[in-house]
Formats: sequence, structure tokens, C-alpha cells
Amino acid sequence: MSWVLAFVGFALLVILHELGHFAVAKWVGMRVEKFSLFFPPTLVSKKVGETEYAIGAIPAGGYVRISGMNPSEDLPEEVRDRAYHAQPVWKRMAVIAAGPAVNLVLALVLFFIYFGLIGPQTATRDVATIERGSPAAAVLEPGDRLIAVDGVRGDTAALAERISAHRCPGEQVDGCEAANPATLLIARDGERIVERATPVYDGTTDVERTRLGFGFAPGPREALPFGEAVTTSVDRFGYVAGLTLTLPARLLNTEQREEITGIVGSYEITRQTILNDVANAVAILALISLSLAIINLFPFLPLDGGHIFWAAVEKVRGRPVPFAVMERAGVVGFMLVIGLFLIGLTNDIGRLSDGGFQVR
Repeated sequence: MSWVLAFVGFALLVILHELGHFAVAKWVGMRVEKFSLFFPPTLVSKKVGETEYAIGAIPAGGYVRISGMNPSEDLPEEVRDRAYHAQPVWKRMAVIAAGPAVNLVLALVLFFIYFGLIGPQTATRDVATIERGSPAAAVLEPGDRLIAVDGVRGDTAALAERISAHRCPGEQVDGCEAANPATLLIARDGERIVERATPVYDGTTDVERTRLGFGFAPGPREALPFGEAVTTSVDRFGYVAGLTLTLPARLLNTEQREEITGIVGSYEITRQTILNDVANAVAILALISLSLAIINLFPFLPLDGGHIFWAAVEKVRGRPVPFAVMERAGVVGFMLVIGLFLIGLTNDIGRLSDGGFQVR
């Protein structure tokens, strides 16, 4: 069932993105030849009016084909006035920008639904899981309640932060022990006891901190008040957008390049998230929708941002850019897109063959 829900989630993101292009193209009078969910080969299609609606075999995106996107395309006389390149720049830019705009708005709405209506998962201070062979295994038992760490009381985030404040002497490397043990005040079977355990540095890319190796039991979800939900949604939106904008720089860094997730990884993370907790999938889809929008706005053909960039150049020049120039630029952009796709796919395959993504 998780596979089906993940597939439906991805399909909805693609459909809504392409619907943005489609609706605005129709609104400004362009002729839409084809609306396709996923890429060819075409599995099924049906023509309604002047538009063919299709489902492709490769679930890596979708497309809307508008008459005259190639200026050299031979079109019937009756549709030339409705061709893409026959339209003023503002109409072309509106059509291209509509797809990413839908994803941006959708991401913000999904973030608000998650924080304002569903509510993020809270955590109790009760110990639920203990990793075998970890420092916690020697001093904690499932069902213990962690009251304080080093005399510091607070919620689970504050307690975890206090544990990670213990640092290894010298360089922080995977597996090194902190210089000093953490003092734990624990409630167990109606009694309070004090234990000491030395945190160990976890150098994996998604952790990179000292930890004891245990997990807290989940508590109830608590929706945020309206105002706080709005500001939290906007903050998360800005954070993810900023992180996505650093993607080109991350491609040049070997360690950060290995963290990039591709289509397979995004799908698998969504599937595992749904399997663990369907509600969390709302936040994951918001992240993917926002990332899809930002990446699509990069100024390289064949991305939406590439079309917007060359339309803007035409507006500044006061005359169309030769199609041959855009074709050559498109080759560079296409190679960048394929390179990003292959990096993400390679990383995904590596993670899947090394035990999977292990979403919790």
C-alpha cells in the first residue's frame, strides 16, 4: 500500500505542475497539443478537442507540448497565430512560470497543513529504543524516563542537545568517545537513579554529533496555533529553498555530492515515511514540491528557468534570440540535468545496496 500512496503523491505533484503550464497556456490562447503524465513511450492516450491526454511509461516527470515551441516547426495556417513563439514575451513567461509557481504554492500549503492542522510529532521523555552495543545499552532500559542530563532538565530536544554537547578530545571522527561522560537522572519503577554514560561521535552524514544510542517514545501530535503555523511554514519554506539553491555548489564538493538524492531515493523515502506514519508524508511531499520548483527555475534549458531566461533576454534585446543559439545552450543545460540525474541515481543505488535509506 505504501508503494501505491507514494506513487500517487508523486503523480499529483507532476500533474499539478503540468496543470499550471496547461491552464495558463489555454488562458492566454495558446494551442496545447499534448498533456502527458510521465515520459514516453506512451502507454495510453485520448484526444479531447485539440489536446491529447496521455500517460507515459517512465515516471520521472511529465510535459505539456504547445504548438510552435520550436520556431522552425511547420504549423498549419489556422494555428500559427496561437503558436508559442508567436506570443508576446509576457505570455510565454507566464506559461512557463506557472508550473513552478503551482509547486511553490503547493509546498507552502502542505507545510501549513502539516504544522497547523496535523501537527508535528511530539516526543515523550520515555526511552523506547536502545541500540545494541551502544553506550545507552549499559545504563538504560526500555520504559525508563530521562529526567535530566548533567543537571539540565527540559524537553527531548534540550536533553539531546545536552548529550551532543559532549565532544571528543581533538578531531571529531566517527566512533570517537567524548572526553567526559554524561550524567543521566532516570526514573525507573518509581525510583530515581543516576547513571553515567560516555557519548560516542556518529560521523554519518545525517547525524554528525555525539550520541548515546537510544530513542524516545513518540507522543501525541500537537497542531500549532494559526499564527505560529504560518510563521513556521514560511521559515521551513525559506530554509528548504535556500538549501536547494546551494545544489550547484554541492555538486562540486565530493562529500556533499554523495548526499544528493535522486528520483528513486525521493520515492523510497516517501514510501518509507508513509509506511511509518502517513501524516509525515505531507511534510515530505512539501519538501519535494518545493525542491522541484526551485530546481526547475535554474536558468538552463530544458528546465523552465531556461525558457524564462531566454524570454527575458529577448525582452532586453528587443528581438528574438536565434533558435540555434538556444539549441547550443540547451545542450549544455541538458548535460547538466542528465549529470544531476545520474549523480542522484548513483547515490540512490549505492544507498539501496548498502542497507537502504533507513527512514525512521
